[in-house]
Amino acid sequence: MGIGAGAKELATEDMVLNIGPQHPSTHGVLRLRLTLDGERISAAEPIVGYMHRGAEKLFEVRDFRQIIVLANRHDWLSAFANELGVVIAVERMLGMEVPERAVWARTLLAELNRVLNHLMFLGSYPLEVGAITPIFYSFREREELQRVMEEISGGRMHYMFNRVGGLKEDLPAGWLGRTRAAVASVRSRMSDIDDLIMGNEIFRARTRGVGVLTPEQIQQYGVSGPIARASGVDFDLRRDEPYLAYGDLDVRVVTRTEGDCLARFECLLDQVHASLDLADTCLTRLADLPPGPINQRLPKVLKVPQGHTYAWTENPLGINGYYLVSRGEKTPWRLKLRSASFNNIQVLSEMLPGTLVADMIAILGSMFFVVGDIDK
Repeated sequence: MGIGAGAKELATEDMVLNIGPQHPSTHGVLRLRLTLDGERISAAEPIVGYMHRGAEKLFEVRDFRQIIVLANRHDWLSAFANELGVVIAVERMLGMEVPERAVWARTLLAELNRVLNHLMFLGSYPLEVGAITPIFYSFREREELQRVMEEISGGRMHYMFNRVGGLKEDLPAGWLGRTRAAVASVRSRMSDIDDLIMGNEIFRARTRGVGVLTPEQIQQYGVSGPIARASGVDFDLRRDEPYLAYGDLDVRVVTRTEGDCLARFECLLDQVHASLDLADTCLTRLADLPPGPINQRLPKVLKVPQGHTYAWTENPLGINGYYLVSRGEKTPWRLKLRSASFNNIQVLSEMLPGTLVADMIAILGSMFFVVGDIDK
């Protein structure tokens, strides 16, 4: 009688595995509930809400100046961009024209903030798949830009530099020159990060063809930003529905067609170069502008006329929208936040089934989310 004869086939049952909730020193507290068939994922459910602050309800009991300090915190890597949506919505309701100097300065700071955001993920994503060195390079470049952002605003993460009607104050003497030098320095050293990561065959093997996201999935889930553009969805509000000074700029939209982890990383890397080019153009324009006001004088109590508006902007991680409803009071009746990461992370339930657990780490890291932006 053979060894295997008559032996019954081994019965296996699916295992439910919780990934997280992780502690706050990662990109935030996210939990994934995976159903595993051996090493392969058969179902995945992102469970969110561990960091929920109730920001939308807090907005309702703050006046239109105080909202900004709350709004810049949901995506803590994109604070300046978060502030922008709020002030644009309020200014639109007031019918307020912002001084030209403020428009160009806001555009410049938004692009510098975009580079800061992307550099963080360009350093931390390789870390998640086993490469330690890139994060030291990316933080070196971040510090160059953080220095000029801190000089102008006083903040390193939460700048609080936007105001309804413009910016908090004018640019310091010599700041444009120092910023131009910082931008040139970062651009000259981006090849270090590029060579270190993109030439690494282990990194490419871990990311090429892994976690493919189709354009159809992107449209179904409302995914936006570099993640959507990496799958060939050529949409960028800065070009397609310009705000601030983007209508006067040649915005280069970075896209790929593969839709895998590698394509998402490449989009982020190329976007840094595109944003540095936009920053240079803004610096040149600001240097040519005559001296003038950087904000509008506001009444002591700022009341927004009755009505509603939706202001959406191209945040570093995707589309960020504020739906503002006012009843003519000094606080909003309702301020609904549409954050990029919330939609982007929902698509994991379609992406992860069928992949291996080891690839799940590579896929999750390539989705470039901030958990505060998911939980709001």
